[in-house]
Amino acid sequence: MGILREDVVLISPAEKAGDPTVISVNCPDKTGLGCDLCRIILLFGLSITRGDFSTDGKWCYIVLWVDGKTNTRWDLLEKRLLEVCPSYFSTSGIDYYRPVNRQPRQLDVFLLKFWCSCDRKGLLHDITRVLFDLELTIKRVKVSTTPDGKVMDLFFITDSRELLHTNERRVQTILHLKTALGDLLVSCEIESAGLEITACSQGTLFLPSTINEDMFSLELPARHPGGLLASNPISVTVDNTLSPSHTLIQILCQDHKGLIYDTMRTLKDYNIQVSYGRFFAKRKGGCELDLFIVQADGKKIVDRNKQNALCSRLRMELWRPLRVAVASRGPDTELLVANPVELSSRGRPLVFHDITLALKNLNTHIFSVEIGRHMIRDREWEVYRIRLDEGDSSHVSRNKIEEGVGKMLMGWE
Repeated sequence: MGILREDVVLISPAEKAGDPTVISVNCPDKTGLGCDLCRIILLFGLSITRGDFSTDGKWCYIVLWVDGKTNTRWDLLEKRLLEVCPSYFSTSGIDYYRPVNRQPRQLDVFLLKFWCSCDRKGLLHDITRVLFDLELTIKRVKVSTTPDGKVMDLFFITDSRELLHTNERRVQTILHLKTALGDLLVSCEIESAGLEITACSQGTLFLPSTINEDMFSLELPARHPGGLLASNPISVTVDNTLSPSHTLIQILCQDHKGLIYDTMRTLKDYNIQVSYGRFFAKRKGGCELDLFIVQADGKKIVDRNKQNALCSRLRMELWRPLRVAVASRGPDTELLVANPVELSSRGRPLVFHDITLALKNLNTHIFSVEIGRHMIRDREWEVYRIRLDEGDSSHVSRNKIEEGVGKMLMGWE
C-alpha cells in the first residue's frame, strides 16, 4: 500500500483492568478519515469513550480511548486501521479538501449455502457470529424454513482477507460452521457468486407505504413520540465567534453505540472536514462533542441555511441512527430495520449481528430474512426484513420486539 508503517498506528494496552486502551493514529489527512477509523473500531465491537482529533491541513493526529474486550484481536485491528490511512508518500501535493466519497474497491462476492436438519432459536445469530469472527461480511442473506422444519440459508458474503477463492479458506470456513452447528448441519457449500446469482439476491422491490413515510423521514417530528428514544434529548449548536477560520459545532446528547461514527459519517457525506475535535463520554451516559470544521472550500460555514441544514441532519442522525419498526406482513409479523448507507456505499457494521442477538435474547424465532438496498427519498438504505415465526411472535409483544432490537442496536442493553 506504500504506507510507512512505523508509528502510523499505535495501540497501547490498558495498564490495569477497567482502564481504556489508547489508539493513536499519526498519518496524512483526508476528508472522512475519522469516519473510516471509527467504522473499523465499531466493527471490532469496541466503544470509544474519549477522543481527540487535530490536523494542520496535511497531517493529522488522532487519539481514541476505547473500552476493549478480552478477545479483541489487536494485531488485526491495527492492520485494518492501517489499510484506511493515506499513504505516507501522499503528503506531497495532497489535496486536503478533495471529495472522498468514491466507491471503495469492490470485493468478490461468494455464495454460502447450507441446509440444516431443523431450526432452533438463535441459530441464525450463531451462524452470523461465526462469519463475523472469520472476517466474512454478509452483503445479503435469504433464509427460509420449509414446512417440515428444515432450514435453507443463502448468504452472499465478501472476504476481508480476500482468500475465499482458495480451497484452504473455504475448508476453514465450513469447519468453523460445522463446529458451531454440530449435527444440525446437513450440507454446506461455498461458490463464487456470478452477476446473475447476485442479482437474484436483491430484496423485495416494494416496501409498505406507511413504513416508507414513518421510517425514512429525514426530519425530526415536531414532538418526539414516546418510546425508546423519547428520553434522548439532543443539542446541536453552531458558533462562529470562537475561531476566525473555523465553525464550531457543539453536540450534547446521550451516548450510544457508534455515536462518533454516526457523527463523522454525516460530516463525511457533507464533505466537511474536522480540523480539531474533542469527544468525551460521561459516566452517567451523556456525552459532549466539540468539532471545529470547515467546508470543502476550506472556509467556515457562514450561510445560515447551511448551518440549520447541517444541525438538523446531525440531530436526526444521532436521534435515530437506525430505523426500527414492526409491522404486519399478511398474517405474519415482520421486523424491519433500515441502515443508512454512506455515499461511499458502506453501511454501518454489525447490524445483522445485533438484530439476531436481540431476537435470540427475546427467545423469538426467525422464519425468513431478506436484506436489500433501496433508494428512498434520494438516499440509499440497507433494509433488513425479518419475518418472525407466526407461532412464536405472539409470545412477545410487537412493542417489546421493537424496543429490544432498538436497545441492542444503540448499545443500551
